Amino acid sequence: MNKMQMQLLPGAIAEILASAADTGVLTLGDRYGLMAAVLDETLEEQDRRAIDRLLRAVVRGRLQVSLN
Repeated sequence: MNKMQMQLLPGAIAEILASAADTGVLTLGDRYGLMAAVLDETLEEQDRRAIDRLLRAVVRGRLQVSLN
């Protein structure tokens, strides 16, 4: 069985952060990007902090999570 491997595109976290700030919503695509980022052991500290900011915004209700 082949293991599916996800790879984060360069600049993806910054794009997700900008899009979420603009729309107030995390889309399904954004969530897949965040999942790939979290699984990336070589992720830069700056990107990890951006992910933390996004997650805090969701917990505090400042960002909505799209169900589709």
